[in-house]
Amino acid sequence: MKMFINGEWVDRDSKIDVLNPFDGSVIDTVPRASVEDVKAAIATAVKGSEIMAAMPAHERYKILHRASELMAERVQDLGRTISTEEGKVIGEGVGEAGRAVETMTMSAEEAKRLYGETIPLDGSTGAEGKFGFTLRIPCGVVVAITPFNFPLNLVCHKVGPALASGNAVIVKPATDTPLSAIKLTEILVEAGVPCEAIQCLTGSGSEIGDVLSGDPLVRKISFTGSRDVGEQICRNAGLKKVTMELGANSPLVVMADADLEKVASATAVTGFANAGQVCISTQRVLVDQEVYGDFIEVLTPKVEALSVGNQLDESVSVGPMVREQDAVRVGSWIEEAIQDGARIVTGGGREGSLHEPTIVADVDPGMRISCDELFGPAVGLTRFEHIDEAITVANNTNYGLSAAIFTENLSDAMKFVRGVHSGNINVNWGTQWRADLMPYGGLKDSGMGKEGPKYAIEEMTELKMVVIH
Repeated sequence: MKMFINGEWVDRDSKIDVLNPFDGSVIDTVPRASVEDVKAAIATAVKGSEIMAAMPAHERYKILHRASELMAERVQDLGRTISTEEGKVIGEGVGEAGRAVETMTMSAEEAKRLYGETIPLDGSTGAEGKFGFTLRIPCGVVVAITPFNFPLNLVCHKVGPALASGNAVIVKPATDTPLSAIKLTEILVEAGVPCEAIQCLTGSGSEIGDVLSGDPLVRKISFTGSRDVGEQICRNAGLKKVTMELGANSPLVVMADADLEKVASATAVTGFANAGQVCISTQRVLVDQEVYGDFIEVLTPKVEALSVGNQLDESVSVGPMVREQDAVRVGSWIEEAIQDGARIVTGGGREGSLHEPTIVADVDPGMRISCDELFGPAVGLTRFEHIDEAITVANNTNYGLSAAIFTENLSDAMKFVRGVHSGNINVNWGTQWRADLMPYGGLKDSGMGKEGPKYAIEEMTELKMVVIH
């Protein structure tokens, strides 16, 4: 496939292979963008930002709504593309494509809701007779740098709000999974997005990332990815707006009064979906010592029931990790924990990029499998004695994206809600849950700013204050 710059689908002699993570087969190639390509895309996007800013909101709505209709018509193809290039099982791929349709639909609706407000200036001495109000205006050129694990929906979470609010947008999809973003770009152009307003660059972030994020003509960056890359982008960005959705090692607290069957079912879903390659995957399971052994007995058969294999086989529960080296890393972290005193309850095996769903028990919070972001199909179990200890352990991390608790005690639930340092908190479900309309983002090293179309638009616009004297 080709990348889209200045209204043209362009190729380059230097290419990148796009691989099926299951067997390493080449499913397509994309061009490797150069610094010159980046500069051309930015120059075109500046023109596109002027076009989008002048476009009435109802026209932006119609274009994005048409795009969502086209996506719905092609949801099976989009879902298969997601699964083939990323490795998530086909049901999850089609599910992501369906979510992406909703995200684009909600973005279209929000194009009509760029509200300002009146300001009661006479609340200040000497401001009698003045009339004040605010306007929301687009930032201009938005750069959307997206990750491999949700190669369509997370692109929509950036592109949809950017266009809805009157910006031009440059998409830089993950090197491993660019095909979904390219197909989305095709749909947006077909739906009527001005060619100058959407650019899609394929290539290595290490080669073009600094040029893309550091250019002063770029006024907003929305990035989803690792903490270290996010920090590099922020250092390089200079004085521009940034939204960072970064990593996590999300804790799930299991109180003694919890329904262990429900907890185990939720853990099997939220810890192993997409082979654990989700920012808000359940990673650290903190279990009250009174029910620790019982919980392991209930959880183990549910994890062992998860089949591993070809993601395009509808009978498979867990597909490959996106790269074999990531599966190797997960295995090495688990082995390191075993050497330090933890134990494997089930799983632990690896074949190529396939890593078995794994339960690691007796995990010390200081082990890397607990204190860093695993981003793989394993959960670590740790005992605690009381709710205060659980909250302390949950907070003892640089991350703060999602946390969860299972309890039937409202006081414990609210103590957890108030005390845990996390941007998303779930009560009686695992850490991995997101409605695409809600404000979504983390605290601490998990990032800054919020996604969700309504909230992303606030991040992608500037507030202008007007006073009539």
